[in-house]
Amino acid sequence: MSARFRAARPLGEAEMSDRSLPFAAHPRVRTQDVDEAKARVGEVLGYHQLRPVEPGAPIHACMNGVEFDGVGLYCLDYGTAVSITPQMLDGHLLVEMPLAGTAEVCHGSERITSTPELASVLSLNRPMSMRWAAGHRELITRFNRGALENQLGRLLGRRPDRPLTFSLGMDLTRPPARSWRSVVELLRNEAETGGGMLEQPLVVRQLEGLLMTQLLIAQPSNYSDALCGGQRRVAPPTVKRAVRLIEDHADEPLTVEDIAEAVGVSARALQEGFRRHLEKTPMGYLREVRLDRVRAELAVTDPVAATVTDVAYRWGFAHLGRFSLAYRQRFGESPSDTLRR
Repeated sequence: MSARFRAARPLGEAEMSDRSLPFAAHPRVRTQDVDEAKARVGEVLGYHQLRPVEPGAPIHACMNGVEFDGVGLYCLDYGTAVSITPQMLDGHLLVEMPLAGTAEVCHGSERITSTPELASVLSLNRPMSMRWAAGHRELITRFNRGALENQLGRLLGRRPDRPLTFSLGMDLTRPPARSWRSVVELLRNEAETGGGMLEQPLVVRQLEGLLMTQLLIAQPSNYSDALCGGQRRVAPPTVKRAVRLIEDHADEPLTVEDIAEAVGVSARALQEGFRRHLEKTPMGYLREVRLDRVRAELAVTDPVAATVTDVAYRWGFAHLGRFSLAYRQRFGESPSDTLRR
């Protein structure tokens, strides 16, 4: 489940290697040919019609990107003003965040001017068209529709009965959207710096799940009312089953949605049950269990054979600073103290 970084075929001209575009170490497309750009970008983001706004204007298409299981992150720049008409698709959805410039986006009956403060969320199940201004470049998050709708089902506690469709404009200045973008930036930073976090399957799956859940909560959709609606209370036996599941599978990639699905309730109902009966969240309880397991492992680990980082990553702690703080608060000493002793 670790990230799969696939490079494009060798580049021809040095001047087409734009090192300022994010994910520069992971090139996917470099071309000055419109038809090649259309075909190769289409293989990743969906097939579309593409043409320069000014007839005959030179195109310098550059796309970099990284891919995980259900999510891909890409940066795209055509080097000139272009008109794009995507095909309707049922395989994935896109969130397109301008890094510079503007784009006119028409999706069904909705129309926006996308800017670095206003992203476009493309459900790709309605006719649409785009016009990118010169100098426009985007950070694009691609979601596998099946994976995203499975995540939606876990949150709802039932299988979605109609295709997921989002509102077009995402105001990136609003707190929910800022929270979502912070997860994107975390993944982007790890991919660009070669951080070891993305080599940990448990961490990658947790971040993917968080990214999907945050999008479903932050962006209005045809399921927003259901996601915000009332949920039945969770009885203590259900909480106990969830507790046993957490304790038995703490070394596996677990999300609130996974646990809720396993015990037969919605994620929101499980959250309410844990708060009501344990005065903590399911993820808070999982964190405590994992901290206990880390401490037990550090206590018997040879400092020469493993590091605190190795053990923390193995138990799903992606942010070492927060892990160390939580460990000290729970046990009154640092993890390195436990390892040395």
